[in-house]
Amino acid sequence: MCPQIHMPDSLEYQPVACAIVVNAAGAWAGKLLEAAGLPGGLAEPPLPIQPRKRYVYSWHCPDGPGFSCPLLVDTTGAYFRRDGIAGNYLGGMSPPEEEEPDPSDLSVDHDFFQERVWPQLARRVPAFASLRPRGAWAGYYDHNAFDRNGVLGPHPKLENLFLAAGFSGHGLQHAPAAGRAVAELVVKGRYESLDLRRLGWRRLAEGEPLEEDGVV
Repeated sequence: MCPQIHMPDSLEYQPVACAIVVNAAGAWAGKLLEAAGLPGGLAEPPLPIQPRKRYVYSWHCPDGPGFSCPLLVDTTGAYFRRDGIAGNYLGGMSPPEEEEPDPSDLSVDHDFFQERVWPQLARRVPAFASLRPRGAWAGYYDHNAFDRNGVLGPHPKLENLFLAAGFSGHGLQHAPAAGRAVAELVVKGRYESLDLRRLGWRRLAEGEPLEEDGVV
């Protein structure tokens, strides 16, 4: 069975018949699957991948940690890393579930840095108490609301539809392995380098979440 992808709001809309589909649409992987209009029970279980807006802030602190400082994630969730060699840093923090920002645009909440992120940074690194904010931007996590881990592999009922999405902020870390895994499934029909079946869609139907970051 060949999926028919229908996107009526697209200026490039046209039905596409194909032998294999790989849905790697990130934060919109779930929406794209809904748009495909899969018949019968093929849309079940629903794919719980949603866009979650996250802010990244930059600041300058000449007395901050030196070159030997790695990416640091505090127990509160606040994180930072150096940005170059001139005393610049990048960082941020995910909000509590009940305070998720509206993902309909990419506006930045600067108060979130002032009130929530900065105090945690200064507690962890006292020099950051006198940091100077430089800028900020927002982007999307492809958030898997089921267990915050990626969903990888063939659809449980449609063998020529594959997914690689829902990595919830650690996709860059997993991308080389995920890309190789999908390539092996498409070309060989099976995993060869790594057995990643536990990341499959079936766990969504069976209600068996992985531990968060359990595959790192």
